[in-house]
Amino acid sequence: MTSASGSAPVSLGLALQRAVQAQSFARTPDHWQNGKPVGPHPSIDLALVVFPAAGPPVGANVLFSREHPGGHVARIGPGGSSVQRLRFDADQRDAQDNSAAWLPGSDWRRLDWKPLHGAGALRFVAPYPASLLKLMVAVGVALAVDRGLAAWPDSLEPMIVVSSNEATDECVALLHRVGLLTPHADNPLNAIFAGWGLPTLQLNRTRPNGGWRNNDGAGVGQIHMTAWDTVRLLWLLDRQAPPPPWLARGEQAPVLPSAAVRERLHGVLKRQQLDEILSSGSLRDVPGWVQGGPDAPDFAHKTGTTDNYAADAGIVHTPGLHCIVAVLSSLGSRHAPHERCATTWKLPALGAAVHHIAQQVMGGNANAATTTKV
Repeated sequence: MTSASGSAPVSLGLALQRAVQAQSFARTPDHWQNGKPVGPHPSIDLALVVFPAAGPPVGANVLFSREHPGGHVARIGPGGSSVQRLRFDADQRDAQDNSAAWLPGSDWRRLDWKPLHGAGALRFVAPYPASLLKLMVAVGVALAVDRGLAAWPDSLEPMIVVSSNEATDECVALLHRVGLLTPHADNPLNAIFAGWGLPTLQLNRTRPNGGWRNNDGAGVGQIHMTAWDTVRLLWLLDRQAPPPPWLARGEQAPVLPSAAVRERLHGVLKRQQLDEILSSGSLRDVPGWVQGGPDAPDFAHKTGTTDNYAADAGIVHTPGLHCIVAVLSSLGSRHAPHERCATTWKLPALGAAVHHIAQQVMGGNANAATTTKV
């Protein structure tokens, strides 16, 4: 896996870094601070993989936080494998079930951080994925169907397209019944994700009755995703993408979802009705509307939002463009300019900028990236 080719010495990672910087996210108004700017730079984990018509895939991951306000371009392992030289710490909540890291005035030096994955002098606190976690649940359901353990549940579609929590309860309970989830951290679905080279994708402490929220003992601090592992999970679901270069082939190759279930999941993601984070088509009639990237069905995706978090990830297929993008952030509805919005307009604006960068890479534009092994 490489970055795109060209003559100008500008990397894809730097292009994404500049796109985030251009939004001045530290100035985002915060309703929890009476509309004042949020202050410390919000946490943003952004990843992009582009599949040019000729040549190998191109990918990059950039991460911003109060500890990395200027942004950090991640070093990616051979063949697009895991992020290297960076430690991911788990998000956390306090005794009152508040997301402690994101409270106004939160002092990160006083919080008891737990490692999630990786090692290095630098660290990044991985924001809770909010309802983006339902993508992991959907993949688990698909595996259960693939293995003959279950039929497709009616709850799969509403879990994805309208982000129904009740449908998610049913799907999580199904995964417990078939043995892919357990109440413990070392459950089979986590092991499958790790076997696919995606160690930060974890559904921990869920309940046999379908519980997955904070008050079930799961939720923030127990359910994890990062942007680079999320784009690579979607890569595995994308039948039009080339074989994943980070996975072994032949007898040692991990078992991936069948073509039929990948097609089924992709079709559900294309029917997404919540274009409100990296895309914004659901909000066209809201005052101050800002155009984002492509909407469904061109963007087959899943979103997630709470007061503290906004996330979005999916596969883009438009004429002349094939890419996968994921973002996880600490920019939830407390930063929304209107009651119908899920987050700040800055995120759809970022979605539009990322779409433009992907188009440049797809067309071999030298201003987007140079030839660099990742």
